[in-house]
Amino acid sequence: MKKLLLAGAVALFGLSNAQMTKGDWVISGNTGFGFNNVNTTVKVGGQSADGPKVSTFSVTPSVGYFVIDKLAVGIDLGLTSATTKYEGAKATTTSFSVMPTATYYFANDSKFVPFLGAGIGYASVKNKGEINVMGLSTSDDNTTDGLAWKVKGGVTYMATQSLGINLGVSYDQFSNKETIMNTDVKTNVKTFGVNVGFSYFIKAKAQKSDK
Repeated sequence: MKKLLLAGAVALFGLSNAQMTKGDWVISGNTGFGFNNVNTTVKVGGQSADGPKVSTFSVTPSVGYFVIDKLAVGIDLGLTSATTKYEGAKATTTSFSVMPTATYYFANDSKFVPFLGAGIGYASVKNKGEINVMGLSTSDDNTTDGLAWKVKGGVTYMATQSLGINLGVSYDQFSNKETIMNTDVKTNVKTFGVNVGFSYFIKAKAQKSDK
């Protein structure tokens, strides 16, 4: 009986043996649904106004290469879509980002591996909206490009030596400045999200054994 309990404890809290050493690869995919809170602020000619808060759906596939043990450098691709209805208005916002990132895994003797990461890159945001006021309907469609950056953190549970389940939080910010009809228009989009997903760690080719 003691041996059975010991085996169960080792299975739950034992060594993760995750592939997080120099030369290894990690492929990840995270999603967020109903947990993200987006707060948009637009400043026109010195006057600012807060936009509506919306829930979003996002997908973030990524690939990383371990340049040293526990530190992976790679690319995150982000796709976010949100539809908002507010006082006679309907708006759809779709954003796409390409962001070089670095992620550090605090690998230890547990199957639970905390991680922290950050990145900076390019994002494109497309807005499509329709407003109905007193029976009059107007529509608008525009695309804005600009700088984006993010920070993220969480924990990866190593279900196997190669497959991990992620639970984390992230904060993204997109900013853009344009001049429209001699007026400065600044757009700033901030996103805080709780995400779940997976990571698959690929071991580098094993070194040749000594003869």
